[in-house]
Amino acid sequence: MTDKLPLETERDCLHLRGDWTLAHYRKLRARIGRATVSASRLDASALTGLDTAGASLLVQALGASRLRELLEEANGLSGERHALLAAVADAMSEQTPPSERRTYRIGDHLARLGAAMIRSQQSVQLFLGFMGKALATLFVDLPRPWRWRYTALVAQLHQTGLNAVPIVLLLNFLIGAVVAFLGATVLREFGATIYTVDLVGYAFMRELGVLLAAILLAGRTASAFTAQIGSMKVNEELDAIHVQGLSAMELLVLPRLLALLIVLPLLSFLAVLAGLAGGAAVALMSLDISLTRYMAIVQEIPVRHLLLGLSKAPVFAVAIALIGCLEGFKVSGSASSVGEHTTSAVVQSIVAVIVLNAIAALFFMEMGW
Repeated sequence: MTDKLPLETERDCLHLRGDWTLAHYRKLRARIGRATVSASRLDASALTGLDTAGASLLVQALGASRLRELLEEANGLSGERHALLAAVADAMSEQTPPSERRTYRIGDHLARLGAAMIRSQQSVQLFLGFMGKALATLFVDLPRPWRWRYTALVAQLHQTGLNAVPIVLLLNFLIGAVVAFLGATVLREFGATIYTVDLVGYAFMRELGVLLAAILLAGRTASAFTAQIGSMKVNEELDAIHVQGLSAMELLVLPRLLALLIVLPLLSFLAVLAGLAGGAAVALMSLDISLTRYMAIVQEIPVRHLLLGLSKAPVFAVAIALIGCLEGFKVSGSASSVGEHTTSAVVQSIVAVIVLNAIAALFFMEMGW
């Protein structure tokens, strides 16, 4: 590099000198800080080297719009260097300099809120469209038994139902015991520990049995559906299905949907029994309530509460199955995308189950059921 400044204005002409490359980036940055860059013409005849690092430094010194003006009548600048400077100026013009950035905190929060609402609306619309397509395919295939996928259905029944029985029974037994302990702790002060049986019975028949079973399936089964279908998309197996003229909805979605529709009410019933068994264990060991007395009190609870609880199971099953399958189809084709959508499927399924359960509880309350 010469002793003259690499960027200097002489007689209304801006002179570029030396090697404007990454190797001299530090020195260039230090020296052009003292240069005057106001000029109407550009002379690059003394420029010996230029790369993107030097071009970006020049854009920072002059500004993207100013550099474009000077490039129109630049002297001694080859076509390649002219194109490089123009490309870097165009790219950097889209970025707002830090000094010109203005932050509107309230406005930014409102913008993010609006964007989140739009994404939520789009997700709901996409889910409703997917549900409509799945139900339409189901109604078309119901009168055509030769199109049913029996092997896939039985496999999903085994995976989502039979394999989930131990964890459902264990969890509901323990939570039934916990509910009985808590109820007894409060009711003992009023001398009404006998009503602990009613508390456990009503809670599991009407709410906790189906809710806990659905949440377990949301975490266990929805994630499995997403991972399975997402992996098939990554391995291009879905493309192979379409190429062969087969329906991914019939092959992948309907067996999983039907399996959950069959399995979840059964698992919910088992969950109710396990919760009552947990309450019975606490009543027998800690509350001096015999098993015969416990069963007699449970039998006095109207059966409609059990039916109301089980009536929510098919709704939860549809939501869990469709969310899990839809997130699998959303996978973009990488392993990280499979993980992201698997997590999203679990979160969305659990939120959907809780929201639907709250809506059902309010509806039943308003109807006086």
